Amino acid sequence: KQFVKTIESLAIRQKQVIQVSSVTRAGSAQITVEYSWDADMDEAFLDLQKSLSSYSQNSDLEELNLSQHDPNSAPVLLIGFSHPQITDMDALRQVAANYVRNELIRQEGIAAVEIIGAEEKIVVVETDRYQLEAQGLTLATVAAQIQASNINASGGSIVEKGKRYLIKSVGEFQTLEEIGNVIVTRRAAQTAGANAQNPETTPVYLRDIAEISFRNERPDNIVRINGERCLALAIYKETKYNTVKAVERLDETLAELGKALPGYRFRVIQNQASFIRSAVNEVEETALIGIILAVMVLYLFLRRFGATLVMSIAIPISIVATFNLMYFNGLTLNIMTLGGLALGAGMLVDNAIVVMENIFRHLENGMPLREAAIEGASQVGGAITASTLTTIIVFLPIVYLHGAAGELFKEQAWTVAFSLLSSLVVAILVIPMLSHRFLPSNTETAAHYAGYYVRYRRFLGTLLERRWLVLAGGLLLVLIGFALLPLVGSEFIPRAETGAFRIDVRLEEGASLAHTDRAVAGLERIIREVGGEALEDVYTQIGPAEGLSSDESIFFEGENTAVIHVFLQSAPEATDALIARLQTVLAAQTDMEIDFVKDESALQISLGTGEAPLVIEIAGDDLEQIRGLTEQAVAKLPEVGEVLSWETNFEAGRPEVNVVVDRIRAGIYEVQMQTVSEQLKDKLEGRDAGQFEHDGELREISIKLPPPDIRELGNLYIDNNQQKVRLDELSTLSASVSPREIYRRNQTRIGKISLQLKGNKPLDQVVSEVRAALAGIEFPPNYRYLITGEEQKRAESFASLKFALL
Repeated sequence: KQFVKTIESLAIRQKQVIQVSSVTRAGSAQITVEYSWDADMDEAFLDLQKSLSSYSQNSDLEELNLSQHDPNSAPVLLIGFSHPQITDMDALRQVAANYVRNELIRQEGIAAVEIIGAEEKIVVVETDRYQLEAQGLTLATVAAQIQASNINASGGSIVEKGKRYLIKSVGEFQTLEEIGNVIVTRRAAQTAGANAQNPETTPVYLRDIAEISFRNERPDNIVRINGERCLALAIYKETKYNTVKAVERLDETLAELGKALPGYRFRVIQNQASFIRSAVNEVEETALIGIILAVMVLYLFLRRFGATLVMSIAIPISIVATFNLMYFNGLTLNIMTLGGLALGAGMLVDNAIVVMENIFRHLENGMPLREAAIEGASQVGGAITASTLTTIIVFLPIVYLHGAAGELFKEQAWTVAFSLLSSLVVAILVIPMLSHRFLPSNTETAAHYAGYYVRYRRFLGTLLERRWLVLAGGLLLVLIGFALLPLVGSEFIPRAETGAFRIDVRLEEGASLAHTDRAVAGLERIIREVGGEALEDVYTQIGPAEGLSSDESIFFEGENTAVIHVFLQSAPEATDALIARLQTVLAAQTDMEIDFVKDESALQISLGTGEAPLVIEIAGDDLEQIRGLTEQAVAKLPEVGEVLSWETNFEAGRPEVNVVVDRIRAGIYEVQMQTVSEQLKDKLEGRDAGQFEHDGELREISIKLPPPDIRELGNLYIDNNQQKVRLDELSTLSASVSPREIYRRNQTRIGKISLQLKGNKPLDQVVSEVRAALAGIEFPPNYRYLITGEEQKRAESFASLKFALL
C-alpha cells in the first residue's frame, strides 16, 4: 500500500501523463501510467525508469518490473500440444521444451514461445516434523547435508612424466539411493553398566527419516482442449515483425514438426493472422468489385467501348501511382489503407470523366481528335485541380487528429489523398493521350440518349418553375435528417462477430487449483452438451494467467480462476443464441461467478478496447462508503436490459491467517522476525536442497513436510540457538479476509463495475440508459461516478472527429 501511493505520486508528475491507475492485490500491485498520444514513449519510459531507480534496490520489494504496454503483445498463435498415449505432463513438457520450442523460436520474427500447463518432475524428500524433532534436526540442516554431499569439484592437478592430470572429486548424485545414503546426523550409543559413555556413534541416514521419490510438482495452471488434458504453446512475435508473415512461417514449421513427431498433435486454437487475412481479403474483394461496378456504370452511360476502355485503364494506373506514394511515405497494405483505396475507387474516375466529357463535346463540335484531346483537358484542368484539392483538404484534418481516432484513420486519410492526387495527374496527362489513341475521330451523341436529354430538360424546367417548393422540400429533408440523428446511435468501433466467446469463471477466494479444476470440468461438459455440433473447439485454462491478453490477465490472478474459450464452427450470428442458452443452463451454478465475454478482433485489441465496453467508476475517500454506493449501482443495473453481465471489485476477499509476532516475547527467546517468516515458509512450502540430473535435465531436490491442519499451525516449532519455541508462544494467530483488490485512479480510491453488453444497441444509447438508472442514487459531497472503459475512448474520439468535421 505504501509503495503504491508513493510510486503513483512520482508517476503522475511525469510529463504528458494523462492518468495513473492501480490495482493492488495480496502481495502484488499493478500500476498503469497512461500518456498522451503524442508522447515519445521511449523517452517517457526512460524518465519513469530513472524516477523509480531507487525502488529497484529496496530490500522490502522482492521484484519491481517496469515495461511498456504493447496491445499487440498477445500471442500470434496459441497451439494445443498433446499425444493420445502420453498422460504424464512432464514427459510431454520435455518434448515441447527441448525440441518443439527450439524449432519454433528459430523462425524469423519469433520472439518467444511460452509453455502453459506443464508439470515438472522433481525429487521430493518427504519427512515429518516429529522425525526431525526426534533427531534434533531442522529442514535447514538436512538441506545443508544434502547439498554438501552433492558436489563435483576440481581438486587441482598433478604433473607426471611431462603430462598434467586434472584431479576432480566426483560427488554428484546419480541415483535416488545415493540421496537416501546421505548421513544427516549421528546418534550416540550408550554402553551398559558403569554409566560409561561409548565414544562410538551410529549414523542416521536420510532414508531413515524420509521417503525419497520422483513426483510431479504441482502445476501453476491446467490446460484442456475439448476435455483432453494437454499443453498450450503461446507463440509471440517480435514487436515490429509482420504478423501474417510470422504465422505463415510458423504454419510451415508446424507441418514439418507433425511429420517429425508422429502421434503428437498440434491444434491451432487462436490465430491472429486469420482475422487479418480475412479482413484484408474482404477489403481487396470489395475494392475490386467497386472498380468493376464503376466500369460497368461507365459503359452503361457512355455506351462507347473506346471511352470505357480509356476509363478502365485510368483506374489501375491511378492505383499503381498511389502505391508508389504509399511506399515512400512508409504506409503498408492493411485494412485501413485498402479501405482508403476502396473508398477512392469511385472517386478515381471523377476527374477522368470530366476530362473525357469535355473531349467528347469538342469532338461533337467537329474539332479534330488531337486538338479536342488537348483543348478538352486544358479547359477543365484548373477546375478539376480545385475540386480535387478541396476534397483532399476535407481529409487532411484527420491526419492531424490526436488519440485513437487519429491513429485509426490517419493512414486511411493519407491513402485517399494520395489516390486523389494520382487520379488528378492521370486525368490531366494520361486521359488525353489514351483518348487520342482509342477514341474514334468523329463522335455523335448516341440516339438512345436523345430522348433522355429531352425528358431531362423538361423535368429541370418544371423544377425551376416551382423553385420555392424545391427549396422547401430540401429544407424539410435536412430537418428530418437532423431529427433522426439522435436515433442513429454511436459507438467506438463496431463489434466484429468473431464466432467465439469466453467464459470467465471465479470460485470462492482460497479455492485450490484441484478444486477449481473439478468444478470447471463440470462446466465444460455442460458447454459441450448445450453447444453440440455448433462447437469447433473448447479451450480451458485453469489457474494464473499465461498467454492471455492484457484484459484477461488482470482477471485471472489466482488458482480459483479459469477461462473457457468457446469457438464456433457455425455462423457468427449463432454466438448470441448459444450464450443465451448457456446463461439459462448455468444459472443454477451458484457456487461460482460466471461471466460471458465476446471475443474481440485484432483491430479492437490494437486500439485498446480490451477493457469492458462500459465501466462505472465510483470515486471517493471512504472505502465503505464507496462499497455502499457500488452496491446501490449494481442493484439498478437490471433496469438496463442491454447489460449481459457485470463484475465489481468488491467481491469476497482471500481468507488468510495473520501471524502477529509479539516483539517482547521474541526478544526474550532471541528470535528474529525474519527467522519466524523463513521457517514458516520452509515448513509450509518446503525447502530447496540442490539439483539432481535425471533424463538429461536438472531436477530440483525439495524437502517437504506434510501440510499441517490450520488448527495445528500454532503448534509448529521455531528453532533458534538450539532451543525450540512454539509459534503460539511467540505470536498471536487470527483469521481474516483480505480485500480481493483495491483500485485507485489518479490517487483516489474507486469502486469499479465492469459491464458486458449484449450488443443489440449502440453504445451511446446504453450509456444514456445507465445514467438514467443511476440518477436515483444520491451521492454524498466529494463522491461521484464516471463512465469509462470503451465509452471513454468513444467520447474522446468523437470530440476529435467533430473538430475535424468542423
